[in-house]
Amino acid sequence: MRHGIQFPPIGAGLRRDSRRLALRLLALLLFALTPDSASAQENPYRVKAAFLRNFAHYVGWPSQALPDNGSPWCIGILGPDPFGEILDDTLRGRSEQGRGFRIVRAERLAELPLCQLVYIGYTEASQRRQALAELRNKPVLTVGDAPEFLTEGGVIGFIVDERVGMNINLDQARAVSLTIQTKMLEVSSGVLFNGALRRMR
Repeated sequence: MRHGIQFPPIGAGLRRDSRRLALRLLALLLFALTPDSASAQENPYRVKAAFLRNFAHYVGWPSQALPDNGSPWCIGILGPDPFGEILDDTLRGRSEQGRGFRIVRAERLAELPLCQLVYIGYTEASQRRQALAELRNKPVLTVGDAPEFLTEGGVIGFIVDERVGMNINLDQARAVSLTIQTKMLEVSSGVLFNGALRRMR
């Protein structure tokens, strides 16, 4: 029980063989996410866009977050858009669980429709924190790049070194009834649980 993590899908921590399995799962996940390359040195936003697409597969939302069975997934880009056409190209013609994708860009949260996923591109901490505070009690998967994103209340924070990875705020995900599959937790770099960030790899 190296890390003392108590959530059931992962158990108390990863032993050496489990770490190797997690790394293999990460490679498989990244391969599935990025048909070209998962290297952050090539284009990290292409990798991040692929992650956004696949979150619709690995995350579960409560039924009220998807009011119409035929409605597309709504991905909101709040604030400056770092993706440009990359995200549009990544999602064009794609579907997950029988739903296509719709991208909505806005400068203010009030301008966004109901979205299942919101990427928060604000670089100003005050703007980011205000948006996260407004979304804190809604079944929305919030994603961002800021180092403080998880502690500010975001659900998934991207990290970039040799590859694009992620940290997951399991506390916030559970607070808004989002279900994150075990595979995502195992391949993340860290999981915020009970207020503490537990390193997974």
